[in-house]
Amino acid sequence: MFWKKHDIEKKDLLTPGAILIGAILISISICWGSGTLPYFAGGSNTGEGNTQVENNKEVKITKRDSAAIIGSGKVELVEFSDFQCPFCQRFYNDAYKQIKAKYIDTNKVKFTYRHYPLSFHQNAQKSAEASECANDQGKFFEYHDVLFENSDADGTGLNTADLKKYAVNLGLDAAKFNACLDNGTKEEIVKKDFAEGQRLGVNGTPTIYVNGVAIIGAQPFSVFEEAIEEALGD
Repeated sequence: MFWKKHDIEKKDLLTPGAILIGAILISISICWGSGTLPYFAGGSNTGEGNTQVENNKEVKITKRDSAAIIGSGKVELVEFSDFQCPFCQRFYNDAYKQIKAKYIDTNKVKFTYRHYPLSFHQNAQKSAEASECANDQGKFFEYHDVLFENSDADGTGLNTADLKKYAVNLGLDAAKFNACLDNGTKEEIVKKDFAEGQRLGVNGTPTIYVNGVAIIGAQPFSVFEEAIEEALGD
């Protein structure tokens, strides 16, 4: 909808109330679009939820030392994700768990998690760093699971105190974990993942590559199943 000039006086647009209402409406449009759409790095949702596989174009993903990997096999899934993203959480709760049971745990698929914390998620960067601190102690995916199972889109469950509590609950060395997190030891690792995502053209989360071909958004398991089965048959 476009406003006509005579509908609203210019001064009304500049009132704190109008600004606040506008900000709320923008936030809602960003966060709660279609159930499968990703969060976009530019802070908006395109509304183009029908595109599941992006042009079938295969890309070469640069590997990272000490990256979080689970499973093995001829098919590789690489997810660029954000722990505060509700669509990433939806992917985790639905498709990821089914992929893990059918393909990762049976060593048909190697799954790699890469970080893509979006700037408008205030706790995403630090949560990503915390998962890498857990990775140092061999419990990345256990920590990854806890983050997605205990967080909300507004950042609840991802504050520093929460991040440290989860480490204790998982039996990690708290002193080492806390020092790693407080000192920003993993900040550059997370930033390098983000830069790699940008190089590949990732602009929203989650973006999952199946043997280098991007599937965008929290698509249903059937979409990934079809792509994986095709890759297994090649």
